[in-house]
Amino acid sequence: MEISALTRSVVKSNHAVICPDGYVNSVVPGWTNCTVNVIINEQMGARFCQTLITLNEDSRITGATQASQIFFYVIQGQCTANEQVRIAGQFVYIPIGTEYTIENATAGTQVLTFHKVYEELPGYDVPSILFGDAANVTGNPFLGDPALRLQVLLPDELPFDMAVNIFTYDPGGHLPFVETHIMEHGLIYLQGQGVYMLDHQWYPIRKGDSIWMAPYCQQWFTAMGKEPAVYIYYKNVNRFPTTI
Repeated sequence: MEISALTRSVVKSNHAVICPDGYVNSVVPGWTNCTVNVIINEQMGARFCQTLITLNEDSRITGATQASQIFFYVIQGQCTANEQVRIAGQFVYIPIGTEYTIENATAGTQVLTFHKVYEELPGYDVPSILFGDAANVTGNPFLGDPALRLQVLLPDELPFDMAVNIFTYDPGGHLPFVETHIMEHGLIYLQGQGVYMLDHQWYPIRKGDSIWMAPYCQQWFTAMGKEPAVYIYYKNVNRFPTTI
């Protein structure tokens, strides 16, 4: 018999590791006949929200963005998003002031979301709705290392104040230095396993785990095992680094 008090999840002031064994379902108005798990949220100190939605044939996700933009990514299965079919690896970006509907899902479809309050930039228009497919995005070597490949899913342009990337590490691949920076991260592992160092604490990580990293949380990762480690992650970008 398993001891129910054991978990790899941990929540600190500047980082968290959230494993599926601790999920508690939430109710979101307009998101019906589905399972919603809020993984990262402002309540823990983050400045964005990350959720994981599990859908079935009767699920319907509807709403209209207000202050926050939303990025929807299909982890597995199939659904329609604003009447366009989306399969695993495909996504849709919903800007502020835009209605969205996700429905017609196959049973067990999983959709990841990132939500961030949009910071308008004088002289630039708010981005439009954007559909995309990670399979069509080249994975470029990270800092020249072919064992690390980065796919940039949203345009690297000033109207966008959030980035969503997919990072792939070959077995044994690792970050070339300990990162220390202003950007905040939220991520979920799509494949593989490894060890993440967060604020000089070491955590075993595997497929299905999520991580929150606050600004200036020092971070480093190495992939372990016999298959590549892959995660999709959010970060804030392209805005002045202070509100003062």
